[in-house]
Amino acid sequence: MAKQVLSISGGKDSTAMWLLALERGADIHQVVFADTGHEHPITYGYVDYLESKLGPVKRVKADFTNRIAHKRWVVQTKWRKDGVSEDIIESALEVLQPTGNPFLDLCLYKGRFPSTKARFCTQELKLEPIETKAFAPIIESGDGVVSWQAIRKQESAARAMLTEREHTIGVVHAYEVYRPILEWAVDDVFAMHRRHGIMPNPLYEQGMSRVGCMPCINSRKDELFEIARRFPAEIGRVAEWERLVGLASKRAESSFFKHDDTMGEGIREVVEWSKTARGGKQYDLFKINDDVPMCSSLYGLCE
Repeated sequence: MAKQVLSISGGKDSTAMWLLALERGADIHQVVFADTGHEHPITYGYVDYLESKLGPVKRVKADFTNRIAHKRWVVQTKWRKDGVSEDIIESALEVLQPTGNPFLDLCLYKGRFPSTKARFCTQELKLEPIETKAFAPIIESGDGVVSWQAIRKQESAARAMLTEREHTIGVVHAYEVYRPILEWAVDDVFAMHRRHGIMPNPLYEQGMSRVGCMPCINSRKDELFEIARRFPAEIGRVAEWERLVGLASKRAESSFFKHDDTMGEGIREVVEWSKTARGGKQYDLFKINDDVPMCSSLYGLCE
């Protein structure tokens, strides 16, 4: 018998999907949240809120302890063989210790941050821990898994090509994927929240179009500007991560965003760029002189 497992992120779409499942009376075996270690505190609080209103949530996260140990061996042996300086080797060994934060530990292991061309974060921090820690025990006990995923065609051209149901082969086992809100528009998503009296994640009222990683490597210029002016501590955290991951890199440098001549080399430089007008040459006076509004929603939630 296949068990229904619903994945949530603390975002609008997965919340609407959970409400849809409850509305249908679906026999949901488990609701699971993959903790990347790079979510905003408001999102962690929102997952707690959903649990208090809708039911239990299983929290899973990736563990890179063994891979970091292997990376230390590589640094001590192969890096020396390749002629890497002792200063760089000693600095790498100093920071190559598991922190317990999945996102940071993954980047320390890789010696770099994910990018739009190498999005290893989704696979390593969400799919794999969900499959190994939530799906695998069910399948190994003799049942199948139907994985409910809150994906909508409206979000991207790639997602527009997906089907409502498909079978896939995961890290360990095969399972079925079900996308029940694939055809929904964003208005349908928030309508589902209102129908059930569930507030959306508060970050949607603070200029965020997404509430996953804070910030995401795919953050738009205006979104990064909102993050920086509303949540400077998040920028400071990532700046410190850039320093640590740089020390774990053979090149002794690493930046959160792929940089070019326009965007600078570190997140603080990219934040400065986010304050500029189109073209990135001059500051946008409306941005830098504007007070931070109490509510600033891309989805009309302030009305």
